[in-house]
Amino acid sequence: MIGAPFNSAGTTGGVANAPAELREAGLLSALRTRRPDVRDRGDVDVGVPRPARDPASALLSQESLTATTNSIRTAVVESVVLGEFPVVLGGDCPVLLGALRGAQDALGDVALVFVDGHEDAWPPHRSTTGEAADCELGLMLAPAGLPAELATQLPTLDPTRVVALGPRDAAELYDAGVPSLVSTIALLTDRELHGKAAVPTEIAVGRFRRRGFPWWLHVDLDVLSTAAMPAVDYPQPGGLDWSDLTAITGAAIQPGCVGMTLTIYNPDLDSDGLQAQRIVSYLADALTETPEMA
Repeated sequence: MIGAPFNSAGTTGGVANAPAELREAGLLSALRTRRPDVRDRGDVDVGVPRPARDPASALLSQESLTATTNSIRTAVVESVVLGEFPVVLGGDCPVLLGALRGAQDALGDVALVFVDGHEDAWPPHRSTTGEAADCELGLMLAPAGLPAELATQLPTLDPTRVVALGPRDAAELYDAGVPSLVSTIALLTDRELHGKAAVPTEIAVGRFRRRGFPWWLHVDLDVLSTAAMPAVDYPQPGGLDWSDLTAITGAAIQPGCVGMTLTIYNPDLDSDGLQAQRIVSYLADALTETPEMA
């Protein structure tokens, strides 16, 4: 476990508190009941968050994003080299940037199973929030316009080495005049996954395996419906249920999967802690036997 208490809004609250809250909810003890070798590597350095947009990149809290990306990258390299299965607990979804780059540093080409309610490919200057959480997949596919200190930390991602499962923001993108990735990458919406989510996941990872690529699993919990997971900052109509997400995770975490990010849980929206407990149960089931731990 690697904690990444990063909030791309440039604050220290909200999703930044997720790693601590999940630990408090008993995540490590739940995992160790089934896998005694699980260890907590603590939290990485996220720099000093500042809620101001960089005039050049248009990203909020760019210095904190750079520090977070670098520290996660280092932690994931160390974990993978030791033969571990790193699980990065966000925080915000841009923690994926350092995680995937670290896996690529250690292993070479690493593909991506991207499970998210949003495509997260807004050009930073077009983002209404300036949060890197709007942009991280786009930054990996087309990193132009970023300062060198951040651009050199990013993973490289060929469009043929990513599958996006669950985005449902096509109407929002259309209204804003932002191109969808649907013609660029393999992408299946929530409606296409309901009740059969394991099948397209197995097809995607099977394709990666045949091409000789290990893969990273990224799970943004806003892929779930608001009824299933209300403790997220940007709810939308639709979404998957827990059984769909469990099916995707089970199909993705098999030999070839080298790590996982889990993001976007906001403890401030979970006053009774019930969502934290649900996440703990999900992770304990999903990570009982990971490829590197088994």
